[in-house]
Amino acid sequence: MNLIEKSKKHLWLPFTQMKDYDEDPLIIESGEGIKVKDIDGNEYYDAFSSVWLNVHGHRKKELDDAIREQLDKIAHSTLLGMTNVPATELAEKLVTIAPAPLTRVFYSDSGAEAVEIAVKMAYQYWQNKGREKKQKFISVKNGYHGDTIGAVSVGAIDIFHQVYGPLMFKGFKMPVPNVYRHETGDPIACRDECLQGLEDVLKEHHDEIAGLTIESMVQGAGGMIVMPEGFLSGVRELCTKYDVLMIVDEVATGFGRTGAMFACNHEDVEPDLMAAGKGITGGYLPIAITYTTEEIYEAFYDDYENLKTFFHGHSYTGNQLGCAVAIENLRLFESERIVEGVARRADRLKKILDEELKDLDHVGDSRQLGFMCGIELVQNKETKESFPFESRVGYKSSLKMRELGLLTRPTGDVVVFMPPLVSTEAQLREMILIMKEAISYVTEKEAAHLAQYQE
Repeated sequence: MNLIEKSKKHLWLPFTQMKDYDEDPLIIESGEGIKVKDIDGNEYYDAFSSVWLNVHGHRKKELDDAIREQLDKIAHSTLLGMTNVPATELAEKLVTIAPAPLTRVFYSDSGAEAVEIAVKMAYQYWQNKGREKKQKFISVKNGYHGDTIGAVSVGAIDIFHQVYGPLMFKGFKMPVPNVYRHETGDPIACRDECLQGLEDVLKEHHDEIAGLTIESMVQGAGGMIVMPEGFLSGVRELCTKYDVLMIVDEVATGFGRTGAMFACNHEDVEPDLMAAGKGITGGYLPIAITYTTEEIYEAFYDDYENLKTFFHGHSYTGNQLGCAVAIENLRLFESERIVEGVARRADRLKKILDEELKDLDHVGDSRQLGFMCGIELVQNKETKESFPFESRVGYKSSLKMRELGLLTRPTGDVVVFMPPLVSTEAQLREMILIMKEAISYVTEKEAAHLAQYQE
């Protein structure tokens, strides 16, 4: 039995309809720089950073060496009731790059867990403070924070989440400012309308609301929706005004992805809790973190018999291999000026996207912050009418890109472009030209088919 047959027989892949996989399987064998190679020797640009993770490319020598060096000491020991050397050193470094009030780091293994931890911390904070009524959460419509039940409960993407409705705890949903889909197309009007909707909920229910969860500056899985200027900072102001903890999800946006170390830095937002992951290890190993303030930490600091302990943990919390490579990753951020490089090349990236994709007949919108981009495909550019759900033009476009030597994964009919942060301008242009060819081929073919069918 070869590898393809084994994968079809035994694997169940995440976020994958296995009937699709069985029709067109792919197995990656190796990687070098910003490309990966399959078992047949075909090379592909890693245009979504292996699901938004990769920073320096694959097989970065310094990161490889950091893992090997740590492996010569110890691979893992528990963080329950004790710590280890790299977890301690990494925590210190992480605090130095975070917004000022965030002074404590709690480790986990994935972004979903980091958000789940933040939700539990926010809930228990108010319980420990004697304000038992504050038990509910506000989240953003179309938001995504991961796939554990707590993270799903504060998310709001129906196609992912509605089937689990009976398992989820109930809360409040605030509107998201999607400027492209707003009736006015005006970012200020769109922003203010959504902030007013949030304040209406807070005015009436703030006494029972523990926290608000929100992705930072860009909604990722919900369609790469870039928030208009002043929205995130407006949410911060309202949370402060109504005494609600602000939980910012930087899992996808953190560690340089948007041209700042954390996306909330763009508007000088200081969260009460902040989840981060993905790029923390350069895309090498599963480490995630939940930042919080000293004030929240102190609400749990008490004699054991008072039962204010945060009873939460994971087997691999603070894993030494992951923390060691994260330390080296942060050193590379500094020595190679990764964030500054993304910020500098982001303007060129926008220009290339506009030059090559903006005028395509079925590209409705191209959204970008740093190296976080989404290209929304529509059936009718003037009316913004979407393609029928069953057309799957985003998915078909990604398959055509794969055929042309590029890997990405759409969110519905929004093509995601999130290349490794070290991608050069020449590489960015080459990837976008592949995307252009694939999008043109698929959308024109599908539009012609729909027109023929309607006749």
